[in-house]
Amino acid sequence: MTKALALFSGGLDSILAARVVAAQGIEVLAVKFVTPFFHYDLLADVAGYRREVREKYGLEVVVEDISEGYLELLHHPRHGFGRHFNPCIDCKIMMLQRAKEMMAEVGASFLVTGEVLGQRPMSQRRDTLNVIGRDSGSRSILLRPLSAKLLPETDPEQQGLVDRSRLLDFSGRGRSRQIALAGEFGIRDFPSPAGGCILADPILSRRLERLYGGQLALPIADITVADVRLLLVGRQFVLPGGGWLVVGRVEAENDRLLGLAAADDAVLRIQERPGPIAIIRRAARCYPDPAALTADLDLAASLVARYARKIDGRPRAGEIIITLAGSERHVAAAPAVDEDFAGWML
Repeated sequence: MTKALALFSGGLDSILAARVVAAQGIEVLAVKFVTPFFHYDLLADVAGYRREVREKYGLEVVVEDISEGYLELLHHPRHGFGRHFNPCIDCKIMMLQRAKEMMAEVGASFLVTGEVLGQRPMSQRRDTLNVIGRDSGSRSILLRPLSAKLLPETDPEQQGLVDRSRLLDFSGRGRSRQIALAGEFGIRDFPSPAGGCILADPILSRRLERLYGGQLALPIADITVADVRLLLVGRQFVLPGGGWLVVGRVEAENDRLLGLAAADDAVLRIQERPGPIAIIRRAARCYPDPAALTADLDLAASLVARYARKIDGRPRAGEIIITLAGSERHVAAAPAVDEDFAGWML
């Protein structure tokens, strides 16, 4: 039996593309790529995710973590960024390159994506689709079944592996035809259109630009997956001494911060009432000046007091526990004044 490997975002287009090909009697294996910016939490329960996709959409899926390569890509994407820090074209090229490498591993004859001509202004124009196919080295084996009749024939069509007459001619940003097709396949439970890639979020993009610009007291070459995941959590500050401070907003974020904290981070918490967990990333080794470290720790303690539970409607002083490099000290901290730290926000 002919086998295809389909890039699977989990959105409606990728679901339909895989099902359109599978409807021709072709075995389709979906591959879900994850990075810290999209779907990373699936790694905690891959088996559960595979079961969900099988039950909902009748597809077999594998989960592939491309985080390390993706972080490297963000340093210098060949085709640049979109409006913010979103390397849309290079992102798709990277995923297709990895999928092409996987073909021999899984016995696939060609690749499938859910791209729709004209649906996205940066990555799904006709000229961009050509660039993606060319630079990923997959142009001849890359089938886009939802728009195939509007695009040149691919090898699987020319070789008779796929019946072109049963492919589609979708284009533009509308979803009515996709929804109708989903109904024909008996698919009722599918995701609503997403608001776009999280890398196009202006706040996160600003944080990433500063991280990759070396402005967060971290060596650029040492950026890790955990560092990037940290950017997605809580309130973020760059302290006057250069420290990168993250302050949890709710209990779930406090738990995430503790899970992401490294041995060389400073961890702060308030002693006598509910309040945030805060960490200064790499505090044990990013301060050449001990006085600057002490000053930033004191300022971080004042922010923990500021965001701790108020008393009589007002922020109050509190005892802050600071853990760093295996030692612990207690600081009596007055709450920071909003006007003083507004300029530190990341």
